[in-house]
Amino acid sequence: MKLTIRDVSYLLNVSPRTIYKWISEEDLPAYRIKERFRFNRVDVLEWATAKKIPFSPELVHGPEFGQPLSKPANSLVQALEAGGVHYNVPNHDKVAVIKAVVARLPLPSDVDRDFASQVLLAREDLGSTAIGDGIAIPHTRNPLVFHVEQPIVTLCFLESPVDFSSVDGLPVHTVFAIVCPTINSHLALLSRLAYALKDATFRQLIKARASREDLLTQLRRLESKIPDSGESKKT
Repeated sequence: MKLTIRDVSYLLNVSPRTIYKWISEEDLPAYRIKERFRFNRVDVLEWATAKKIPFSPELVHGPEFGQPLSKPANSLVQALEAGGVHYNVPNHDKVAVIKAVVARLPLPSDVDRDFASQVLLAREDLGSTAIGDGIAIPHTRNPLVFHVEQPIVTLCFLESPVDFSSVDGLPVHTVFAIVCPTINSHLALLSRLAYALKDATFRQLIKARASREDLLTQLRRLESKIPDSGESKKT
Protein backbone atom coordinates (compact mmCIF):
# COMPACT_ATOMS: atom_id res chain seq x y z
CA MET A 1 0.00 0.00 0.00
CA LYS A 2 1.34 3.44 -0.99
CA LEU A 3 1.18 6.13 1.67
CA THR A 4 -0.68 9.42 1.16
CA ILE A 5 0.23 12.92 2.29
CA ARG A 6 -2.10 12.47 5.25
CA ASP A 7 -0.47 9.12 6.15
CA VAL A 8 3.05 10.56 6.12
CA SER A 9 1.92 13.65 8.00
CA TYR A 10 0.59 11.40 10.76
CA LEU A 11 3.59 9.06 10.80
CA LEU A 12 6.11 11.92 11.05
CA ASN A 13 3.90 13.96 13.38
CA VAL A 14 3.96 17.14 11.27
CA SER A 15 1.41 19.07 9.25
CA PRO A 16 0.60 18.25 5.59
CA ARG A 17 2.05 21.65 4.69
CA THR A 18 5.38 20.56 6.18
CA ILE A 19 5.29 17.38 4.09
CA TYR A 20 4.82 19.41 0.91
CA LYS A 21 7.71 21.64 1.97
CA TRP A 22 9.95 18.63 2.61
CA ILE A 23 9.12 17.22 -0.82
CA SER A 24 10.24 20.44 -2.55
CA GLU A 25 13.09 21.50 -0.25
CA GLU A 26 14.36 18.40 1.59
CA ASP A 27 14.10 15.72 -1.11
CA LEU A 28 11.48 13.64 0.69
CA PRO A 29 10.97 10.79 -1.84
CA ALA A 30 7.50 10.99 -3.39
CA TYR A 31 5.73 9.85 -6.55
CA ARG A 32 2.92 11.50 -8.49
CA ILE A 33 -0.01 9.21 -9.24
CA LYS A 34 -2.98 10.90 -10.93
CA GLU A 35 -1.76 14.31 -9.75
CA ARG A 36 -1.49 13.17 -6.13
CA PHE A 37 1.63 12.40 -4.13
CA ARG A 38 2.22 8.85 -2.94
CA PHE A 39 5.07 7.51 -0.81
CA ASN A 40 6.89 4.21 -0.33
CA ARG A 41 7.13 3.21 3.34
CA VAL A 42 10.77 2.09 3.03
CA ASP A 43 11.74 5.37 1.34
CA VAL A 44 10.08 7.41 4.09
CA LEU A 45 11.79 5.41 6.85
CA GLU A 46 15.21 5.76 5.21
CA TRP A 47 14.70 9.48 4.64
CA ALA A 48 13.50 10.12 8.20
CA THR A 49 16.44 8.13 9.60
CA ALA A 50 18.96 10.11 7.54
CA LYS A 51 17.35 13.42 8.51
CA LYS A 52 17.08 12.40 12.19
CA ILE A 53 13.35 13.10 12.16
CA PRO A 54 11.30 11.26 14.83
CA PHE A 55 8.65 8.90 13.48
CA SER A 56 5.77 6.83 14.75
CA PRO A 57 6.40 3.10 15.34
CA GLU A 58 3.52 2.52 12.93
CA LEU A 59 5.88 3.50 10.12
CA VAL A 60 7.74 0.26 10.79
CA HIS A 61 4.97 -2.16 11.69
CA GLY A 62 1.93 -0.88 9.84
CA PRO A 63 -0.70 -3.30 8.52
CA GLU A 64 1.36 -4.62 5.63
CA PHE A 65 4.53 -5.13 7.67
CA GLY A 66 2.94 -6.29 10.87
CA GLN A 67 5.96 -7.43 12.88
CA PRO A 68 6.58 -5.75 16.25
CA LEU A 69 10.08 -4.43 16.89
CA SER A 70 10.42 -6.72 19.88
CA LYS A 71 10.30 -9.88 17.78
CA PRO A 72 13.60 -11.75 18.42
CA ALA A 73 14.18 -12.34 14.69
CA ASN A 74 14.55 -8.59 14.29
CA SER A 75 16.99 -8.11 17.18
CA LEU A 76 19.81 -5.72 16.33
CA VAL A 77 22.03 -7.55 18.83
CA GLN A 78 21.49 -10.89 17.10
CA ALA A 79 22.00 -9.34 13.66
CA LEU A 80 25.30 -7.74 14.74
CA GLU A 81 26.45 -10.97 16.36
CA ALA A 82 25.77 -12.69 13.02
CA GLY A 83 27.45 -9.98 10.94
CA GLY A 84 30.45 -9.18 13.12
CA VAL A 85 32.50 -6.11 14.00
CA HIS A 86 35.61 -5.27 11.95
CA TYR A 87 38.34 -2.74 12.67
CA ASN A 88 40.74 -0.80 10.43
CA VAL A 89 38.93 -1.81 7.26
CA PRO A 90 41.12 -0.64 4.33
CA ASN A 91 39.70 1.87 1.88
CA HIS A 92 40.53 4.50 -0.75
CA ASP A 93 37.12 5.81 -1.77
CA LYS A 94 33.44 4.89 -1.55
CA VAL A 95 33.78 2.07 -4.10
CA ALA A 96 36.66 0.52 -2.16
CA VAL A 97 34.69 0.82 1.08
CA ILE A 98 31.66 -1.00 -0.34
CA LYS A 99 33.83 -3.78 -1.75
CA ALA A 100 35.72 -4.16 1.55
CA VAL A 101 32.45 -4.28 3.50
CA VAL A 102 30.93 -6.88 1.15
CA ALA A 103 34.09 -8.98 1.51
CA ARG A 104 33.40 -9.12 5.25
CA LEU A 105 29.67 -9.89 5.07
CA PRO A 106 28.88 -13.51 6.02
CA LEU A 107 26.95 -14.20 2.81
CA PRO A 108 25.97 -17.63 1.42
CA SER A 109 28.64 -19.24 -0.74
CA ASP A 110 26.50 -18.94 -3.88
CA VAL A 111 26.32 -15.13 -3.70
CA ASP A 112 28.47 -13.32 -6.27
CA ARG A 113 30.26 -10.71 -4.15
CA ASP A 114 31.17 -8.56 -7.15
CA PHE A 115 27.47 -8.41 -8.04
CA ALA A 116 26.61 -7.69 -4.40
CA SER A 117 29.02 -4.75 -4.44
CA GLN A 118 27.43 -3.44 -7.64
CA VAL A 119 23.97 -3.65 -6.06
CA LEU A 120 25.05 -1.63 -3.03
CA LEU A 121 26.87 0.91 -5.19
CA ALA A 122 23.76 1.27 -7.37
CA ARG A 123 21.82 2.09 -4.21
CA GLU A 124 24.41 4.77 -3.39
CA ASP A 125 23.82 6.30 -6.83
CA LEU A 126 20.17 6.80 -5.89
CA GLY A 127 21.20 8.76 -2.81
CA SER A 128 23.95 8.53 -0.23
CA THR A 129 23.32 6.17 2.67
CA ALA A 130 25.53 8.34 4.88
CA ILE A 131 23.31 9.70 7.66
CA GLY A 132 25.75 12.23 9.13
CA ASP A 133 28.25 12.28 11.99
CA GLY A 134 30.59 10.02 10.02
CA ILE A 135 28.17 7.08 9.79
CA ALA A 136 26.81 5.29 6.71
CA ILE A 137 24.27 2.47 6.45
CA PRO A 138 24.66 0.85 3.00
CA HIS A 139 21.90 -1.59 2.08
CA THR A 140 19.79 -2.76 -0.83
CA ARG A 141 16.08 -2.08 -1.25
CA ASN A 142 15.60 -5.58 -2.67
CA PRO A 143 16.64 -7.91 0.20
CA LEU A 144 16.19 -11.08 -1.86
CA VAL A 145 19.35 -10.57 -3.92
CA PHE A 146 21.61 -11.77 -1.07
CA HIS A 147 19.71 -14.98 -0.27
CA VAL A 148 20.30 -14.72 3.48
CA GLU A 149 18.10 -16.62 5.93
CA GLN A 150 18.47 -14.22 8.85
CA PRO A 151 19.07 -10.48 9.24
CA ILE A 152 22.73 -9.44 9.26
CA VAL A 153 24.39 -6.23 10.39
CA THR A 154 28.12 -5.94 9.78
CA LEU A 155 29.87 -3.05 11.50
CA CYS A 156 33.07 -1.78 9.90
CA PHE A 157 35.37 0.87 11.36
CA LEU A 158 37.31 2.30 8.43
CA GLU A 159 41.06 2.73 8.38
CA SER A 160 40.56 6.38 7.38
CA PRO A 161 37.50 8.59 6.70
CA VAL A 162 36.01 8.57 3.19
CA ASP A 163 33.76 11.03 1.36
CA PHE A 164 30.23 9.54 1.06
CA SER A 165 28.41 12.75 0.05
CA SER A 166 26.90 12.82 3.51
CA VAL A 167 24.00 15.11 4.39
CA ASP A 168 26.28 17.06 6.76
CA GLY A 169 29.35 16.99 4.51
CA LEU A 170 31.44 14.98 6.99
CA PRO A 171 33.45 11.99 5.72
CA VAL A 172 32.41 8.52 6.83
CA HIS A 173 34.48 6.60 9.36
CA THR A 174 31.93 3.96 10.43
CA VAL A 175 29.74 1.71 8.29
CA PHE A 176 26.77 -0.41 9.35
CA ALA A 177 25.91 -2.73 6.44
CA ILE A 178 22.40 -4.20 6.63
CA VAL A 179 21.40 -7.37 4.76
CA CYS A 180 17.97 -8.87 5.41
CA PRO A 181 15.80 -11.67 3.98
CA THR A 182 12.59 -9.58 3.95
CA ILE A 183 11.36 -6.00 3.84
CA ASN A 184 9.87 -6.54 7.31
CA SER A 185 13.23 -7.31 8.87
CA HIS A 186 14.93 -4.51 6.94
CA LEU A 187 12.45 -1.97 8.28
CA ALA A 188 12.69 -3.30 11.82
CA LEU A 189 16.50 -3.30 11.88
CA LEU A 190 16.79 0.14 10.32
CA SER A 191 14.38 1.48 12.91
CA ARG A 192 16.25 -0.21 15.78
CA LEU A 193 19.58 1.10 14.52
CA ALA A 194 18.14 4.63 14.26
CA TYR A 195 16.91 4.25 17.84
CA ALA A 196 20.34 3.07 19.03
CA LEU A 197 22.16 5.89 17.26
CA LYS A 198 20.15 8.43 19.22
CA ASP A 199 21.78 7.12 22.42
CA ALA A 200 24.74 9.25 23.51
CA THR A 201 26.56 6.32 25.15
CA PHE A 202 26.30 4.12 22.05
CA ARG A 203 27.49 6.95 19.80
CA GLN A 204 30.46 7.53 22.12
CA LEU A 205 31.33 3.84 21.93
CA ILE A 206 31.28 4.07 18.14
CA LYS A 207 33.48 7.17 18.18
CA ALA A 208 35.94 5.37 20.47
CA ARG A 209 35.84 2.22 18.30
CA ALA A 210 34.94 0.22 21.37
CA SER A 211 35.25 -3.53 21.62
CA ARG A 212 32.61 -5.85 20.19
CA GLU A 213 31.63 -6.88 23.71
CA ASP A 214 31.10 -3.28 24.89
CA LEU A 215 29.05 -2.42 21.81
CA LEU A 216 26.82 -5.47 22.21
CA THR A 217 26.39 -4.85 25.93
CA GLN A 218 25.08 -1.33 25.29
CA LEU A 219 22.83 -2.54 22.48
CA ARG A 220 21.32 -5.15 24.80
CA ARG A 221 20.55 -2.39 27.30
CA LEU A 222 18.91 -0.29 24.61
CA GLU A 223 16.87 -3.11 23.12
CA SER A 224 15.59 -4.06 26.56
CA LYS A 225 14.01 -0.60 26.73
CA ILE A 226 12.05 -0.94 23.50
CA PRO A 227 8.39 -1.68 24.37
CA ASP A 228 6.40 -4.32 22.52
CA SER A 229 4.81 -1.72 20.29
CA GLY A 230 8.14 -0.24 19.23
CA GLU A 231 9.53 3.21 19.86
CA SER A 232 7.37 5.60 21.79
CA LYS A 233 5.96 8.22 19.52
CA LYS A 234 7.68 11.55 20.01
CA THR A 235 5.82 14.81 19.88
